[in-house]
Amino acid sequence: MSGIIGKKIGMTSIFGVDGKNVACTVILAGPCVVTQVKTIETDGYNAVQLAFDDAKEKNTSNPLKGHFKKANTAPKRKLIEFRDAPSEWKLGDVVTVDYLKDDQWVDVVGESKGKGFQGVVKRHGFSGVGGQTHGQHNRGRAPGSIGSSSFPSKVFKGMRMAGRTGGKRVKAFNMEILKVMPEQNILVIRGSVPGANGSYLIIEK
Repeated sequence: MSGIIGKKIGMTSIFGVDGKNVACTVILAGPCVVTQVKTIETDGYNAVQLAFDDAKEKNTSNPLKGHFKKANTAPKRKLIEFRDAPSEWKLGDVVTVDYLKDDQWVDVVGESKGKGFQGVVKRHGFSGVGGQTHGQHNRGRAPGSIGSSSFPSKVFKGMRMAGRTGGKRVKAFNMEILKVMPEQNILVIRGSVPGANGSYLIIEK
C-alpha cells in the first residue's frame, strides 16, 4: 500500500538517540479498511479505496451503507483512493500502521488551518507602505499600488492582495518517522504537519 489515512492528535517532544529534545507530531494512523478495489477493466484505472474512522450509522446515507456492507465493515467517515496494484488487495482487508517503520521517510498531506479573510501583511508577508510621515496616515498595513493607470489599465491576475487565507490542501515532503507504536496505531513524526488537531491526514510512502 502506497499510503494510509490518519488523524492528527497533536504535537509533543521526545528525546532522540543523541539526547536532543525533538519536536514531533503524534498521528493516529489506521486501521484502515479496503472498501473498493478498482481495475482498468471495470473503472479504467487501478486503485484501492481505504476507509478510516468509524461513523454513526444514522449519519451515513443509504448508498454508503450498502457500500460499506459489501466490505463487511462499519460506516466510516473518511474515504481515500490510492493508486495501487489491485491484485494485492481484496474487499475487507485491514491496513494498519505496521507497514511503516522507524527512520522511514514519508510525505504527509493535510488541509492547512483556515485563518479567514486576512490582509496582505498576514497573508503574504508584506511590510506595509511605510512610516507615518509625508502624508502616510494609517497606511502601516496597506497593500500599496496594485497596478498602473493608463497602461495596462487593469489589475493583472495573480496580484497578491487581501483574501481568504489557509484551508488549502498542503503536502509536507520527506518527514522522518521517529517511532511506530502498532499496539496503539500511533505514528510519531519529526516536526509539524499541516492541519489542526483532529484533522485527517494522508501519509504517503
